[in-house]
Amino acid sequence: MHSLSRRKFIFQSATAGVGLGLIDHLPAWATPAEGKRVGIIGLDTSHAIAFAKALNAEQPNPVYDGYKVVAAYPYGSKDIESSVKRIPGYIDEVKKMGVEVVGSIKELLGKTDVILLETNDGRLHLEQALEVFKAGKRMFIDKPVAASLSDTLKIYEASKKYKIPVFSASSLRYIKGIESIDKKKVLGADTYSPAVLEKTHPDFFWYGIHGVETLYTVMGTGCKSVTRVNTPNTDIVVGIWGDGRTGTFRGTRTGKHDYGGTVFTEDGNKVLGPYGGYEPLLVDIIKYFKTGEVPVTPEETIEIFAFMEAADESKRQGGKSVTLESVLTKAIKK
Repeated sequence: MHSLSRRKFIFQSATAGVGLGLIDHLPAWATPAEGKRVGIIGLDTSHAIAFAKALNAEQPNPVYDGYKVVAAYPYGSKDIESSVKRIPGYIDEVKKMGVEVVGSIKELLGKTDVILLETNDGRLHLEQALEVFKAGKRMFIDKPVAASLSDTLKIYEASKKYKIPVFSASSLRYIKGIESIDKKKVLGADTYSPAVLEKTHPDFFWYGIHGVETLYTVMGTGCKSVTRVNTPNTDIVVGIWGDGRTGTFRGTRTGKHDYGGTVFTEDGNKVLGPYGGYEPLLVDIIKYFKTGEVPVTPEETIEIFAFMEAADESKRQGGKSVTLESVLTKAIKK
């Protein structure tokens, strides 16, 4: 129990250092939002199109409660080719859905009530998110929250400063099979996802986050240290939780582009998968827009990014064990 208490103390100290603290529940500023006009920042990812299609369908699912994408600012990555080349086509697609394409985030904010920050390039997220916070609007930030642990902490610091709750998650948090897991009975888990690399982002921030988020969805917070094995085609990260449980993530760069895992529970082993699409995530986004209540705590999202940063540090150190507290402390100083 001593190590668990110390781990929690260090995490609280670290996040308090950026003015965040542990936010397990939202204070009174999580009040109902007014207006259902949705704005999108970033038309360089298929996620933006998927959300727009669902919300702007001729007969949208009633669970979306009338929220509709009315405007979009398309940019967006400027030097990541896989993202840049999508923008012209996606502009055409959203226009066909009745979405107005605008020339700035400021203009977008004047026409909308809530924001989907979809820019594929996490390096731009802090700057873009600050504009939204200052306008007093709620936003969902698609993965990654940012392209560094330091920027991730700054975004959550701004969330508290401007009293705007912010929600971020991968759609793999809702992978099929999750709904049958009693998280109180989880003894450990192995998850996997593609882990395609992008030179502008830390290794897992770009794509491996999907499998890491699946791992955290079943394991919960409390990881103390990670060790990473790296080859050109595969990464394996072993996390040790403060209560003695272990969780592993396998990131793949060859073979089938697939997602899943195995959860070890007191009642036996459970299989996760297949991927369940974007709709379950969108349902939670709309609930958050309406109520201000975030389904994933800042503590958990920050720890996911600390886990991935610690995995990067383990790689740099040739596979040595790296604590999450050490990377959090370093990120705060930046």
